[in-house]
Amino acid sequence: MELDKFQILDLLEGYQKRQFKPSEVVTKYLAEIKRRNPSLNAFLHVNETESLRRAKELDEKMGDVEKMPLFGVPFGVKDNFLVKGWRMTAGSKILGDYVAPYTATVVERLEAAGAICIGKTNLDEFAMGSSNENSAFGPVKNPFDLTRVPGGSSGGSAAAVSASLCPFSLGSDTGGSIRQPAALCGVVGVKPTYGRISRYGIVAFASSLDQVGPFSKNVWDSARVTEVMAGYDGRDATSARNLVPKYTDSLQRVSLKGAVVGVPRDWVEGLDGDVKKSFETSLELLKTEGAKLVDIKLPHAKYSLSVYYLLATSEASSNLARFDGVHYGARAKNPESLEALYNKSRGEGFGREVKLRIMLGTYALSAGYYDAFYLKANRVRRQIQNDFAEAFKTVQCIAAPTSPSTAFKLGEKTDDPLTMYLSDIYTLPLNLAGLPGLSVPCGKDSQGLPVGLQFIGKHFDENTLFQVARGFESARGSFALPRWSAEGGA
Repeated sequence: MELDKFQILDLLEGYQKRQFKPSEVVTKYLAEIKRRNPSLNAFLHVNETESLRRAKELDEKMGDVEKMPLFGVPFGVKDNFLVKGWRMTAGSKILGDYVAPYTATVVERLEAAGAICIGKTNLDEFAMGSSNENSAFGPVKNPFDLTRVPGGSSGGSAAAVSASLCPFSLGSDTGGSIRQPAALCGVVGVKPTYGRISRYGIVAFASSLDQVGPFSKNVWDSARVTEVMAGYDGRDATSARNLVPKYTDSLQRVSLKGAVVGVPRDWVEGLDGDVKKSFETSLELLKTEGAKLVDIKLPHAKYSLSVYYLLATSEASSNLARFDGVHYGARAKNPESLEALYNKSRGEGFGREVKLRIMLGTYALSAGYYDAFYLKANRVRRQIQNDFAEAFKTVQCIAAPTSPSTAFKLGEKTDDPLTMYLSDIYTLPLNLAGLPGLSVPCGKDSQGLPVGLQFIGKHFDENTLFQVARGFESARGSFALPRWSAEGGA
């Protein structure tokens, strides 16, 4: 059982043919986590007892493979998702001992489809970071080079899939936290349309930007996981009622011929040499395979970084006010007063980056600055949304780099926040506009580090993203569907 080659369809085919049982698969992955996780630090907690219990239950239901779209497939969950009875730290000391009282909707839906949650993955504290160096429990290492970052904030989830510690994992994406680490770790990462997937049971960072999505080794697997998770949830006030297509139905035979892909050349500047080369090579491949490339303009995209760090920090300062040692979070010992209790609990519990963003957001929302910063940023956000809407009048999707560089060295950017924030320059606009985005591997740099290509779609048109990305993936020859397919019953 070669885990580095295993993908969801391989598992489903093996179960259908009775080649192995879920308990055998889970045992194999748990052993691989024990072997490799000490050097990667991708998983924070692994629940062997519970995952094996669920696997053994499925051993007795092998006849249900055709009825359960993710039967016996293990997965990891970013540790800002709640799973009842499991620890949930959000990568922070302030929640080091917190045990979840209920389970996030997306985890419930995956488990109902037969998937098995095996553990919680590492992340930047409260999902704030682009390198996974802000975790209170140590940084995650990139499986391609242990001296480099995996990207953030969902670096643990990306590294876990890249290192074959699980076939798929979940992350949250507020400004690129799924797509950027997917690119740096050489896997597929999807941020669906805002509202497409429920966020109930996920710790809020910036409520108008946060979204949930999967990591996997190929586009088909991400499509399967997305279609299982997506759909209306009455427990999430932002959940959309739009019907969810079965994305995998349209991925059996995919061609790029006739696809109209926008290229924002005025926006994609400042790329590292190898990333630029991979991007241009990818565009040529799209053209060779029959796609029509159309130059488009996104004139306000250059303001995304400034807008994002006003809006996201403002919402974070509000959302994180509840972690005060009274409502939630670790409580400081022996405070001299109630005010000292708040100050000491938050001072001891939050890390440097979280404190920085809370202060920035509080300042932007303060009297005298609200109109100048927060409201103005929202007006520019509308212009960014309008730019995308105008572009989508002439194209079906947009192609852009996912990250301006490949994985950088651990510690390389920690003392320069602005340079670190620029790592998300090509992912931030999608969160501001609420659009779906997908990062797919498109090559490697001169050091053998992965490069990602990002496809951007219209609101609630993930289907086009999956089709174009699958066509690109097939043209590159980086992944071929196994002979057994979803048409066979899974």
